[in-house]
Amino acid sequence: MTLLNDEEIKTQLMNLDPEFRRVATQHSDYSRLLHELETKSHLSEAELAEEARLKRIKLALKDQMQAMVSHYATQPV
Repeated sequence: MTLLNDEEIKTQLMNLDPEFRRVATQHSDYSRLLHELETKSHLSEAELAEEARLKRIKLALKDQMQAMVSHYATQPV
C-alpha cells in the first residue's frame, strides 16, 4: 500500500472530484483578488474591509480543501 502525500492527493482530487476542483478554483480566484488589493500602496477603509473579508473566505476554502484531502487520504485504495 502506497501512502500519497497531500500534493499528490490534491492532484488526484483536481482530476477526479468536481467539488474539489470548484473549491480550489474559488480559492485561486480569491487569492488573485487579494493579491490585487495587497499590491496597492494605500487601502481605503472599504478596501481594508474587503481585504479582511477575502482573507476569511480564502481561509475557509483552504480549510474545506484540507478536509477533503484528509477524507480522501483515509479512504481505502
